[in-house]
Amino acid sequence: MNTQKNSHAALYSLRGQLLIAMPSLRGSEFGGAVMYICDHTEDGALGIVINRPLELRLDELLEQMDLAEVESDRLVFSGGPVQLERGFVLHRGERRWQHSQVVASDICLTTSRDILDAIGQGEGPEEFLMALGYAGWSPGQLEEEIAGNVWLNCDADADLLFSVPWEQRLETALNRMGVDPSQLSSSVGHA
Repeated sequence: MNTQKNSHAALYSLRGQLLIAMPSLRGSEFGGAVMYICDHTEDGALGIVINRPLELRLDELLEQMDLAEVESDRLVFSGGPVQLERGFVLHRGERRWQHSQVVASDICLTTSRDILDAIGQGEGPEEFLMALGYAGWSPGQLEEEIAGNVWLNCDADADLLFSVPWEQRLETALNRMGVDPSQLSSSVGHA
């Protein structure tokens, strides 16, 4: 039975899509979260929360890491509860750094320090989102959560990730789908 779940994940990847927390997650760590899925294979999934800023600015983080000082009021995001000390940079795919992975045609995920060096020197990507930590799922877990009405998935684009203010990302994603937030339910219905 586990093989069936694994083959399903391989056939239908959510990589490059958004997950929107359903009302059943209210009061939990993921309540109200909008998550960008960076990887989804038969081995599991990895996502970055894109609407949870930390009380930490990018310039403060770069200073803590002894990188070039740059003035920036850009916020660092809480990407999820796993490996909170690890940095993840979602950015437009105009350049690839040492540990970059193409997620979608115009979006990359980079986890190497060289991108932070470049950002600190003003030579990094113009459009990016910096997060600490990530959300992870074991094989078949994400599929079970979606089937259980825990997450709503939809298409993502670079505009939503990099141009829409963080506090509007949930509403914008739902509006693009034609979903009225007041109509979301935590109940699962089957026809």
